[in-house]
Amino acid sequence: MGQEGSELLRGTLDLLVLRTLEAGPRHGYGIARWIEQATGEAVRVEEGSLYPALYRMERKRWIRAEWGKSELGRRARFYRITAAGREHLAKETGVWARFNEAVRGVLVGDAAAKA
Repeated sequence: MGQEGSELLRGTLDLLVLRTLEAGPRHGYGIARWIEQATGEAVRVEEGSLYPALYRMERKRWIRAEWGKSELGRRARFYRITAAGREHLAKETGVWARFNEAVRGVLVGDAAAKA
């Protein structure tokens, strides 16, 4: 996959994480499981993608991390969305929706033309 595809995936992962955190703070594993469950297991979130995304979003101040205890009593970092993260999510959700509609129009239009 080219760099453009990686950027699209990165931006999509950021949006999924921010959307997940709108429901409340979660640790990394909880974020990954929520996304997987919400997408019917269609989107698998690997640690190698998730944690760099979390660190990047923390640097951009879209999320904030605090240490706490997981359901199993283990020490874990819990992430929560910030006001800047909510603003970014709202803006980028609109951009993503327009992009999705444009691509869908091409794919559906292409499929209809071939039928």
